[in-house]
Amino acid sequence: MVNAMASNSRRAFDDNAKDIERLLEIHTEYGGDGPGRRHRLEVLNKSAVVLITAIWEAYCEDITAEALTHIVKHATDHTGLPVELQKKIAKDLKAKPHELAVWDLAGDGWKSAVSKRLGELTAERNRRLNSPKSAAIDTLLLDGIGLSTASHAWHWKGMSVEQAKKKLDHYIELRGAIAHRGASASSCKKAHVEDFFEHVKVLVAKTGGKVNTFAKQASGKPLW
Repeated sequence: MVNAMASNSRRAFDDNAKDIERLLEIHTEYGGDGPGRRHRLEVLNKSAVVLITAIWEAYCEDITAEALTHIVKHATDHTGLPVELQKKIAKDLKAKPHELAVWDLAGDGWKSAVSKRLGELTAERNRRLNSPKSAAIDTLLLDGIGLSTASHAWHWKGMSVEQAKKKLDHYIELRGAIAHRGASASSCKKAHVEDFFEHVKVLVAKTGGKVNTFAKQASGKPLW
């Protein structure tokens, strides 16, 4: 069932998450639920960690693009853009070689400037965002929509912001070890997969809520 009370980015994440759930089901089908390590099934665990990282990264990129498109669509003029985003655009214009670049913002030109910036940021992220740790996600949302310290929303009962960031970064590092060292990477158990998966699902909810509030403040309308 499609959740109407969610962003397009969240619906895409939930759809992608079904692959993780299936990997966990396969693990149970072949290995059962009893205690003890199952060395032959560790490849499923490692595959799941890599996939969880990928869908987390995709979600963060998608929600950034979705929020920026929403803000541009509903903001009345460029002065309604988040201050940090205005600063980023101004910096981009100053870097242009000709003195008339400022007129790119005249009329509805600011919308084109912001949309062009989104395309450039997407291309840049495709080159450098291959490790979606907490600091990289904060930078992504700051550069993309002007939202600073998005990770400050990552807290809940029994989990502080610093703990949430540390746990995410730990699992992203595990993903890097798997990707670069393969079979020789650190041991990866089903419990690790389940812990990482649950953690990312909460981070997605927290990040989405933060972005939704930010988008509403900037444009007058929420994402959903």
